[in-house]
Amino acid sequence: MKRRWFILSCSMVLGGMLAPGRILAWEPSEPIKPARSLKAVGSYAVVVSERTCGNKDWQEVAECLVKKYKGKLIKYAKEVKEAVAPLREMMPNYTCFVARPEEANGQFVRTVHQMTRALDDDPYTDTVWGILTGYEAADAQRIAKHSEPLVMHRLLAGFVDLTALDMFEEGACFSELEPGLQWHKESGGKPQKRIGPQDSTKLIVDYLNQNKPDCVMTSGHATQRDWQIGYRYRNGQFRCADGQLFALDTQNQRFHINSRNPKVYLPLGNCLIGDIPDRNCMALAWIHTGGVYQMVAYIVPSWFGYGGWGVLNYLTAQPGRFTVAEAFFFNHQSLLHQLVAGQGNQQGLNYDRDVVVFYGDPAWEARLAPHELPWTQSVSVRHDMYTFTVETCQDGEWPQRPLASFLPRRIRNVKILKGGEFNPVIADNFILVPLAGKFQEGTRIEVVFQAEPIRP
Repeated sequence: MKRRWFILSCSMVLGGMLAPGRILAWEPSEPIKPARSLKAVGSYAVVVSERTCGNKDWQEVAECLVKKYKGKLIKYAKEVKEAVAPLREMMPNYTCFVARPEEANGQFVRTVHQMTRALDDDPYTDTVWGILTGYEAADAQRIAKHSEPLVMHRLLAGFVDLTALDMFEEGACFSELEPGLQWHKESGGKPQKRIGPQDSTKLIVDYLNQNKPDCVMTSGHATQRDWQIGYRYRNGQFRCADGQLFALDTQNQRFHINSRNPKVYLPLGNCLIGDIPDRNCMALAWIHTGGVYQMVAYIVPSWFGYGGWGVLNYLTAQPGRFTVAEAFFFNHQSLLHQLVAGQGNQQGLNYDRDVVVFYGDPAWEARLAPHELPWTQSVSVRHDMYTFTVETCQDGEWPQRPLASFLPRRIRNVKILKGGEFNPVIADNFILVPLAGKFQEGTRIEVVFQAEPIRP
């Protein structure tokens, strides 16, 4: 099958600032086996309100997920935080909050963040979570029923960090900074600069409708009701009405978006686009006619950017190692670690803490195509001794975010025996190791610790 990637800009917005992109070549490599994810079957909770379960169509969504993962259904009467006690008892690897649009508002998102950190005594998130919603129940049902993993080969974006282009085989970039600037890349080739029309609206719509991108990224100006394609110049807009995603060019011509193939949407630099104030909003329209199965987005203005752009770093700095849900999870733990350690911009980190949402089934596997990575990492267990090992296979530089891995079981009473100088963060079900700077081929790092299993 021919594979295409689409990248639509030559810069990205980082913490309110525009950073120029860099172009690197994509060199295909032999596939590698992705890191093992947490088990979903038998360790999956579905949290839903009694009122939502009273609607037959939405009840079927919840029941579909329970059957799919041999999970547990947790109902609450009035407020979602009522589910804390049963979640604390179960401690599932994954939790999906099934919610009608009327429920999935900004306060709901904040509460989910807070309650999923309250299942034990540490300050970190205790379950990989997502909110499953849709313009109508059929949208959520379609996502709940879908099981086939997605390898994200084709990208369409309204920004680009062109270092990420190294992960993709084929693409087209439409700059949001310079009118008409485009970069096109054929399979196996190098990016070629072109100058096209200033109004790129129809070109973008055509890519969505005809070329079936399986990952969409956007940045720049946005609200709950629109996305503006141009950042420094006049261009078209994406809008929504009655669940339909559509675009208006600068001549007010209207183009409907009907892109049904399963995809991930990462509007990591957009303000407000993840907020659901009512059914007439961009998030629901992307799910309804844009084919979005998972989405990571801000529900507030995105001036700081740590909670969004870090997800992209986990995905592209280690392509194939993490699913989108895992990248969202670990980036949030990195943010929490900086808050706990008193590092970084505390005001910005606090601002971002509870305002980035993950929509979709969190156990659905969507990841970048695996590449040969500059280091391997693994967790081994012998009795009550755990070893996190990192071995570099070439010269390189550590990524912006900490190295991360899930642990094979939940633990307590951790005692670090080796590698304490790396300042590892060891929670009940994961380890983070913050590293910085350059490394050389042949470097070996070990963190050895003793711990008790929480459950046999």
